[in-house]
Formats: sequence, C-alpha cells, structure tokens
Amino acid sequence: MRRILVKGAGVAGLTVAHELAARGASVTVAEIRSQIGGNASWLAGGMLAPWCERESAEEAVVTLGKTSADWWERTLPGLVTRAGTLVVAHARDAFELARFAARTRAYESVNEEAIAALEPDLAGRFRQGLFFVGEAHLDPRRALEALAGELRAMGVVFLFEAGEAALSDFDQVIDCTGIARTDDDLRGVRGEMLLLHTCEVSLARPVRLLHPRHPIYIVPRADHHFMVGATMIESDHDGPITARSLMELLNAAYAVHPAFGEAEIVETGVGVRPAYPDNLPRVKRRKDGTITINGLYRHGFLLSPAVADQAASLLFNSSADLESDNEADRQRRSA
Repeated sequence: MRRILVKGAGVAGLTVAHELAARGASVTVAEIRSQIGGNASWLAGGMLAPWCERESAEEAVVTLGKTSADWWERTLPGLVTRAGTLVVAHARDAFELARFAARTRAYESVNEEAIAALEPDLAGRFRQGLFFVGEAHLDPRRALEALAGELRAMGVVFLFEAGEAALSDFDQVIDCTGIARTDDDLRGVRGEMLLLHTCEVSLARPVRLLHPRHPIYIVPRADHHFMVGATMIESDHDGPITARSLMELLNAAYAVHPAFGEAEIVETGVGVRPAYPDNLPRVKRRKDGTITINGLYRHGFLLSPAVADQAASLLFNSSADLESDNEADRQRRSA
C-alpha cells in the first residue's frame, strides 16, 4: 500500500486525498492551520458553474468542470443544489448581457416574467437575463468539513499545525499548498467577499449581476445568509478588505435588491488565489519527486475533482509524464 503525504487541507488537498484513498493508498493530510478552514477555499463562492465561467476562461474550464457537480453529489450526497445560475443586468447595461451571452452557451434567455418565476424577490427589477439551467452550487464550508469527515471514515489521517513531516515516512508527497508554495510562474489574485444576513430577501440560486466595472455574484447560504463576491485584484496581499471594495460590493448587492442595504455584515474575507499565466491548473512533478497541484485560480471547487482524478490516475501510472500530459495542458493546446 502506497503511503502518501498530501500537504494542504484546502479543496485541492482534500479532493486529491479522497481520490488517492479511494484507490487504496494510505493517505496523510498535513495542514499548517489548527483545523479545516481559514484558507482561500473557505472563502470561496462554491459555484459549480462551468458555462458561466467560460465568459472569462478558456474552454478547458468547461471540459474539466462540467462533471464537478456530479462528483460532489456522489461524494457528499445532499450538499449540492442543482438550481442553475441566473445572470442579470440592468437595462442600461444590456450590452454586458449580450457580451456575456456571446461568450457562453448552455443558457436560456429569460424575460421579466421568467425572472420573476425563478426568483420572486427579483420581480420587476430586471427585464432580461440568462438562465444556465445545468449549473449548481454548494456551501464550501459545509463541503470542506463534510469531506474531511468522509476522509477520516476512509482512514485518512490528519496532522494539524504540522511542520515539515518526515518525508522518509512516505512514498510520495503531493503539495497542494496553493499560494504558499513558491513557483516562478505562479501569481496571487486577491479576492474579497462579504457574508450578509437579511430575512428580507430569498434567492434559490446564485445570481450574477453584470456591470462594466463592478460585476458581482450573490450566492445563497443557509438561514438567509448570502455570500457576495468577489473582487479580482492582481496582488498577493492578504490584508483586510479595503474600504473601496467594501463599498463596491455593497453597492452592487443593493443594485440587485435594495433590502441588501439593510443587511447585517456578518463577515468580510480576503483570499489570495494561486494562478498561472493562463489561469488554468497544473499538475507537475518537481525534481525532488514531489507532485504539485496548483493554479486553480477562482475555480477551486469547480476544477478540483477533475484535477484530483488526473493526479491520482497519473500517480498510479509510473510511466506517465505528469507535467507534459496533464489534461489542462492538453485542453489549452487544443482550444
């Protein structure tokens, strides 16, 4: 039985640990924090929205991400909500909706009446939109905690507040530490989010508001909580949210529904997401034999199942060239 150390308990580390354990490996997950959470994955939106993401991403994101909802539902039954994604814009920004539609697919055009049927609380607020019926979402925090519990049931060992484990105790090390790992091609992309609470709004699915400068998404969570995100700033600074970003996110949420202006701000958060120049993930083998999974950018929950499956499959095929044959590279070259 292979003894494998996975470094990092974010979404990449936990998904690859699951795929390795499912193939019969003895897996240990080492995390520098004291518990699950506190990383970029903890602050994610949890949208499993490959067709929406195509608006600003390469076709590989659709190819790798279109089965992610199935993986999460199969692994953690009951945690995935398959209600689609609603994309809207105010009348003055109708050109943004046309641009979004031209860059995506697998949607239905919806009018004011259809929007009201999908989201009654948005009745009369938007004249037209796009409904991506095949998309889904989950609560990242519930998913991470549930996945960690599933891994423990599979025999995976967790080492929290872990330093450098004795590498001689393991046959293989897989590094999933994200932006904490040094890589010449890796950059940080800062994302800021809000968690709001209001009983005056109900949403059944993620709603994306298009805007020339401040597009946002609002993802419903339990008990009338809403995650509002997210900025994309080319920076690896992980300090607190800025006043400007806070105002922009709140103003955009207010533009979706005025009741968000009276919402309680439960939490603000900042996560630095690792990205390669093309914003696609990589599975690499370093000279010391360590395998790295990195560069999931803003697509952690969407792409981690496919990337984890790829890494696990390649690990159990010793003849494979991990860096040159990774699926994201092939998809990028063929796009």
